[in-house]
Amino acid sequence: MKITSTSFTEGGNIPEKYTCKNPNPVNPELKFSGVPLETKSLALVLHDPDAPVAGGFTHWVVYDMPPQTRMIAENSAPAGMQAKNGAGTNKYIGPCPPSGTHRYFFKLYALDTVLAANSIQNEDNLITAMQGHILSEAELMAKFSH
Repeated sequence: MKITSTSFTEGGNIPEKYTCKNPNPVNPELKFSGVPLETKSLALVLHDPDAPVAGGFTHWVVYDMPPQTRMIAENSAPAGMQAKNGAGTNKYIGPCPPSGTHRYFFKLYALDTVLAANSIQNEDNLITAMQGHILSEAELMAKFSH
């Protein structure tokens, strides 16, 4: 399975329009390929492990996306459910490191189940709920300096 973006390259820099340098940051376009046929749902997490808080900072949590999803369009709410990010909102929040260069990991998971919507509040709940259900995973990493 693979996750790519037309907005930036693997290991490249995230353009400012997707970050806090834009007063209204939008999510980048993401494309998925090689999703296993037996997939029942997809999940996506955008995480900054370099944030100065314990465990890093989560920017986006999406789950229960239909298994046939092959793209999340720029500036769109993907099909599925969104859980709370590190700021406590159920939406995309753009990269905004307090200093230096941070890495941002877009992690895609193919699952053999559909998760219960009311049990997923945040990334921690999602990771717990996915245990034993991950068929495949993919990662796309990009950087941003504030």
